[in-house]
Parts: sequence; C-alpha cells; structure tokens
Amino acid sequence: RGEVCVCDLEGLAEVSQPTISHHLKVLRSAGVVESERRGTWVYYRVNTGALQELSGLLGCLATVLGEARSCEAGR
Repeated sequence: RGEVCVCDLEGLAEVSQPTISHHLKVLRSAGVVESERRGTWVYYRVNTGALQELSGLLGCLATVLGEARSCEAGR
C-alpha cells in the first residue's frame, strides 16, 4: 500500500530509529510525507501531491540555473 513503519526503515539505513523518526517528523511537518498511527506504530507514506509540486519546483530551479532566468517569469 506504499506505507512503511520506522521499524522497517531502520535496517535500510545506517542511523538509529530515533534519527529516522526525527527526519520523518521534519518531512511530515513539511507536508512531504503523511502518517497514520496504528496502536504503538506509526506508518508513513509519501504525499504524492507534494512530491509532484517539489518535482516541478526542482525542474524550474534547474532551468533557472541553466538559463539564468526567474521561475516567476514562466508563470
């Protein structure tokens, strides 16, 4: 379902569970990920709308850096 628990991520990274939780909290505050508590576990999933918006902004930034123009000029 595109969800993951911090306990599942811990084995994939070379950082501790509290560090992973902290970074997920920052991403949640920024709206990049969403979360749902189920009992003692919190499951996270990517906010696809925010990810698409971020992708567009990064694409615009790449254009600006390549062409030395403003993102606002293209809107």
